[in-house]
Amino acid sequence: MGTTLEQRVLETIREARMMAPGDRVGIAVSGGADSVALLRLLETLRGELGITLLVLHFDHCLRGEESKADAELVAELARASGLEFICVREDVEAAAKQHGWNLEDAARRLRYGFFERVIGERRANRIAVAHTGDDQAETVLAHLLRGTGLTGLAGIYPVIGPLVRPLLDTRRQDLRAYLRARDQIWREDSTNTDQRRQRARIREQLLPLLERDFSPAIVAHLGDLARFAREEEAFWASLVEDRFLARVKKTGEAFTIQVCDLLMPLGPLANLDHPNSSCSRSLTERLIRRLYEELRGDRRELTSRHVEQVIHLAAEGLSGRRVELPGGIGAERVFGDLVFSKAPSKSASSAAPETTRPSNAYHYMVKLPEHGASTVSIPELGTCLRLKVIDWPSAPSDTKRDGRALDADLLRAPLILRNWQPGDAYRPRGRRQTRKLKQMFLAGRVPSRDRAHWPVLESDGHVIWVRGMPPAEDFCAREGTRMGVVIEEERL
Repeated sequence: MGTTLEQRVLETIREARMMAPGDRVGIAVSGGADSVALLRLLETLRGELGITLLVLHFDHCLRGEESKADAELVAELARASGLEFICVREDVEAAAKQHGWNLEDAARRLRYGFFERVIGERRANRIAVAHTGDDQAETVLAHLLRGTGLTGLAGIYPVIGPLVRPLLDTRRQDLRAYLRARDQIWREDSTNTDQRRQRARIREQLLPLLERDFSPAIVAHLGDLARFAREEEAFWASLVEDRFLARVKKTGEAFTIQVCDLLMPLGPLANLDHPNSSCSRSLTERLIRRLYEELRGDRRELTSRHVEQVIHLAAEGLSGRRVELPGGIGAERVFGDLVFSKAPSKSASSAAPETTRPSNAYHYMVKLPEHGASTVSIPELGTCLRLKVIDWPSAPSDTKRDGRALDADLLRAPLILRNWQPGDAYRPRGRRQTRKLKQMFLAGRVPSRDRAHWPVLESDGHVIWVRGMPPAEDFCAREGTRMGVVIEEERL
């Protein structure tokens, strides 16, 4: 029978299914009391758990001789226990300057990158880190001070993929008492008491104050709050994923959702599904964060203000309007849809797309044969247009099939296939008045991002045909037409 602490940690591991017999568990040991205690605890419990241990140490190269002494202590602990030892040294400060990260973020990124490599090389299939109940309480308080929602209140998760935290229900003081009882030494990180850091001030000032003057059980209460928040988040995550898979469509590198599905995502639950209901609103906000994360890879820079901008765009924005989000992500209103995509470059987005010549404009001369077809490849669109000259009418089905045919005898050189240009206009078949293509694009729900390269055919300076639109009235095939021209489009 082990100590009370050992039994409690064993129960935590089993309840959360952190480890299974046969696992190779890499223990992240910094040399501090918490991680050294985790090493000793897992050494004691490995027989019952049926696991194999190895020791991992990441040297941040931030504290000179102190860092070296930490690494030496951890190496000695591993050697004395006969455990495999893996140590990596990386210049965290240099990486922070290179990438524009703060030191804490750089250290976290590089440290967890080290863990991922260990997992990727199959040297371990679990990584155990020594976050404690005190760390959990400090994290929740830090998030509250910064401003947070339910996601932030969830704090530190006990299990994330291969990463496990067996000490999350254990107090830091209990771990130190455990080490002292075993005459086990550890090292103190001097930066942990640096009062210039908010985390240190929470640890050294705020948490002791709350524990002493307000609630002796504040650490346990904050831990329970985090657990309740995680349970709520698990429900929301499942619902968001269901809505994401059901409502979001991927086209190339963009993700599209109908505005009604974003603002009223609950569908059949009509009594709850109003844009202003708290339930619908919460799901809408989470869907926006999920879409952003799908493109960006994480959601760290996305604030509530950004989410509010996207909601406003969906609820009141006009087609063609766009909201720029952190990390080069954008959300654009395209008629009844909202399209999330990587934002265009600054130079491209700053230009007015309808008044400047697009970078991949095209202009092709077309020569019609007396019979047969003329094919024009348009690599800028990844498509080709085939202009077929046929007897008119060759059969009753031909006149029925295509009210879009042109009269070949009315066409005049130069015959040019080009992209749309501002000011283009013509009189469509069946209309009495000339209409601008821009108006027809709006009526035809052609997204603004597609208009600049939309194919147009002109004859002697007159627009006679536009993709997806009726042909020009003055050039249509009709009774008396001898030869017709039918235009077909195919992908290259």
